Amino acid sequence: MGFSRKIIDWYKIHARTLPWRETRDPYIIWVSEIILQQTRVDQGLPYFKRFIESFPDVFSLALADEQEVLKLWQGLGYYSRARNLHASSKIIVDQYNGTFPSTYDSIRSLIGIGDYTASAISSFCFDLPYAVLDGNVIRVISRYAGVLEPVDTAKGMNILKELSSSLLDKNKSAIYNQAMIEFGALQCVKSNPECNVCPIKYQCKSYGSELVKVLPYKQKKVNVNKRVFNFLVFNFNQTTYIHKRKKGIWKSLFQFPLIEGDLNIKDLNKSIFLKKVPKDNYSISEISETIIHKLSHQKIYAKFIEIDLKSSINIDFLININWNDIDQYPIPRLIDKYLKRNAMNR
Repeated sequence: MGFSRKIIDWYKIHARTLPWRETRDPYIIWVSEIILQQTRVDQGLPYFKRFIESFPDVFSLALADEQEVLKLWQGLGYYSRARNLHASSKIIVDQYNGTFPSTYDSIRSLIGIGDYTASAISSFCFDLPYAVLDGNVIRVISRYAGVLEPVDTAKGMNILKELSSSLLDKNKSAIYNQAMIEFGALQCVKSNPECNVCPIKYQCKSYGSELVKVLPYKQKKVNVNKRVFNFLVFNFNQTTYIHKRKKGIWKSLFQFPLIEGDLNIKDLNKSIFLKKVPKDNYSISEISETIIHKLSHQKIYAKFIEIDLKSSINIDFLININWNDIDQYPIPRLIDKYLKRNAMNR
């Protein structure tokens, strides 16, 4: 029995029941694939359900306001995924009359869709013979074929692409690709895989060796950038001040006024937010404990400085909102965590 047959047979027994596997609708599968980028299935599933309930088709997503889309995405991180989904939905409506493109190249041309997502949609929805290559599949193939070349290099990825294409069952690309993804997620897991019950163990070049622990091999370490954030949480007559970010990973999300870097509280009056406010018109009521927020390439150390105002402040890019309305705005998870911790104090 060949490799693909064994993987597919395993999948038929062990596959999880997931809503996007019960359809071939490319819109539904596209949304699921974007949500599952950098996100575990158990974490992404409730977001997927809420997203599809709010935007059941590409037309409803295209007509939505970006702020509404980002609010639904709040907590998932990697917000460019949501912005790209929204942008591509408009392209599908405007250029394809709402019909999802059905060729690999046309799917790949959409904003936010790379090789993996294009291959997934092409095979799952249209039975096109393109092999998927995500983190799970990379792990399976690296171990199975004993790929010693670092997978985070061009040479390593080219080897994996060739192997994935050669292993692909071109007549059953949809179920084969689903099976490979699931096999990596449930059987050929990152740590302590149960190799003794693996259906391809006797053909696997890593079976019974230390290669299982080290493959897939990566030569580069992720440099984590340390950042210090000081958020100014103004209180004025049951209102506060926020603004919309114009760039960065939190682009288009809303946040409290921010001073980045080490801050001497005594110098707070020198900041752009308070330098024109008389010192007797504000007072610091509380400074939060440091909240550590980890991102893929950043580690943020954040404090929230609560400031009571006796009069309003007027800065062009700040929006004055009622505290009761803050839930209407998409905000970073870091700020959401702070608000939930302090909800009882409002």
